Amino acid sequence: MTFAGIVVAAGSGSRAGGDKQWRDLGGRPVVRWSVEAMLDAGAEEVVVVIAPDGMDRTGTALAGLSGWRAVQGGAERADSVRAGLDALTGAPDRPVLVHDAARPLLSRAVIDRLLQALSGCDGAIAALPVADTLKRGEAAVIRATVDRDGLWRAQTPQAFRAGRLQAAYAIWPPGQTPTDDASVVERDGGDVRLIEGDPRLMKLTYPEDFAMAEALIATQTRPTQTRVGQGFDAHRWGPGDTVWLCGVEIAHDRTLVGHSDADAGLHALTDAVLGAMGDGDIGDHFPPTDPKWKGAASDQFLIHAVERLTARGGRLVNVDVTLICERPKVKPHRQAMRERLADILHLPLDAVSVKATTMEGMGFTGREEGLAASAIATIELPA
Repeated sequence: MTFAGIVVAAGSGSRAGGDKQWRDLGGRPVVRWSVEAMLDAGAEEVVVVIAPDGMDRTGTALAGLSGWRAVQGGAERADSVRAGLDALTGAPDRPVLVHDAARPLLSRAVIDRLLQALSGCDGAIAALPVADTLKRGEAAVIRATVDRDGLWRAQTPQAFRAGRLQAAYAIWPPGQTPTDDASVVERDGGDVRLIEGDPRLMKLTYPEDFAMAEALIATQTRPTQTRVGQGFDAHRWGPGDTVWLCGVEIAHDRTLVGHSDADAGLHALTDAVLGAMGDGDIGDHFPPTDPKWKGAASDQFLIHAVERLTARGGRLVNVDVTLICERPKVKPHRQAMRERLADILHLPLDAVSVKATTMEGMGFTGREEGLAASAIATIELPA
């Protein structure tokens, strides 16, 4: 599912000693952790909301990343969220995740759970049930014990359709300060769901919180190995009027013949991912003799390969596909192919390449007897 992100980093962080979003944590600026997490999860765009004097520091902190831009926030957090929403370029029904930069240890699992929960409701937030006994005190004296049943600790990100959150903010009473974005949608009658949060999504509020976050990072840091896999596939031409290439249907005077939809680009890429893991090939997982896969959409083959990679604790870094054919012309459809692959693989667009070449009339592709595709996938796996 495509989505956008807003990372709120406009606060002063005075209780943590000031400028906490720019401080180093585990070798990276605090704000970079959240922006990278959203981009790695497939965010189409990430808007970073900063203080008026933070533009240069943002560029330094996020150097080398693409797919983000910075806007100036306001005096209150709600003003900064509004500024982030106004800066979004997508459709009003696109999901947006609003996140505080002060919660740097954001995982892909939390993002995925939020996006899945957003279907059929107005919002979804990461939260943890309250486990400790709660006391209400006055002047350091206990006045009451509070029943914790049904109480949750709200975290960020919080997920909404962009237009729904904007509409709720538009009718928020002037002069009042919401404690979070979910309360804005709640007040407007919205249905906001709770999803399982993550204890590691702690908020950096006090100086000692940095020491705890560093300790968490140290326990999670594992050596990794980078692997590269390659794949190749070819199909002959047959009667038809459309062809599937890299998940995009293209009008053509012939079609590719195969047991599934014969999408050679996706087949080659699936083999590249499986090959990088040493996990066989596409035929091992989806035998062409099995009628179950007759005419099947090939995106499910690629999704299966990536799910197997994720189950082993790995991640996809980038992919590169080359289509080899005389016709159809690939260039008019290349951007759509890249976007489709980025959506399937949950990769930023600049980590997806689709190219095309001809054989100058030579060989079976040059004689237009068929089409071929080659692919390379780079992955990281725990060492």
